Amino acid sequence: MASRYSYEEEGLRQAIIVNPIAGRGQARDIRDLVVRAFGRLGETIVFETTAVGDEERVAAEAIAASCNPLVVVGGDGTCARVARVILERRVDCSLAVVPAGTGNDFAKSLGVAHYTPGQSVALVAVANPVRIDVGLADGDHFINTCGFGFDASVLKATQNVRFLKGDAVYIYSALRQLFSYRGIEIATGGALRRESERMLMAVASNGRSLGGAFRIAPTASVIDGKLDFCFFGDTNVLGRARRFAAALRGTHLTLPGVTGVKADTLTLTFAEKPAMEMDGELRLASSRTVRIECVPRALSVYAAPGALV
Repeated sequence: MASRYSYEEEGLRQAIIVNPIAGRGQARDIRDLVVRAFGRLGETIVFETTAVGDEERVAAEAIAASCNPLVVVGGDGTCARVARVILERRVDCSLAVVPAGTGNDFAKSLGVAHYTPGQSVALVAVANPVRIDVGLADGDHFINTCGFGFDASVLKATQNVRFLKGDAVYIYSALRQLFSYRGIEIATGGALRRESERMLMAVASNGRSLGGAFRIAPTASVIDGKLDFCFFGDTNVLGRARRFAAALRGTHLTLPGVTGVKADTLTLTFAEKPAMEMDGELRLASSRTVRIECVPRALSVYAAPGALV
């Protein structure tokens, strides 16, 4: 169950959805500051999640209470789960982000990754929301990335890392996987038709970054009506390390064996149902073939001035 309380003043009614464990407790630490700051804008209903999945329920409750915007205090997973409720219900409701996660990749796409609670309030107070693209994979929406192969394997490995925070969690886990990951067979259909081949990973990106530190899609835009697909052919450990380092800088698309393409739709076919990384969450695809598509201008968000290109 999620805890709830309200802070009422004249003006708009907004919902603040806090995931207290996001960012290894960072969201919990700034919760009261965020509540006080947003309370100056008007009536504020605050929800604090206590279990995975609470976001969907409380977001639905906030929408039913005519709250707008929904302010997320958390990371990519929390933002994605709240966004899915907005998208699935097709309501005229905007999403605002107070970054408090591990990688904050979605917040980077909106230009607010380093915003303080005060700056987030100022943005909501003076800016107009804008509409951005989202992705759709295996029937579910994603707002930042959907990855297969090495990406999903690294995400699984991060769940066992307790002694690091922030970008270091993903980087450390990825370095270890460079030596042990076996690769994945992927065939592609659509704009990039290829027979099945051994790959290190495949990533469909709406935003530009992955895992906090990796510039996986350096030319991606959340308003161009397309997703950026990147395919890494597999190689030996030395070659993997070179591609890993290049992805940190965003120069991997120039390397042999790495292919990038912008497309509104692609299908990927695997030898078996693949594990998928979707907005920082691990899940199993419903079938061997996964259709991935862009849904243009589907989500209303608050973004920093000049951030959306």
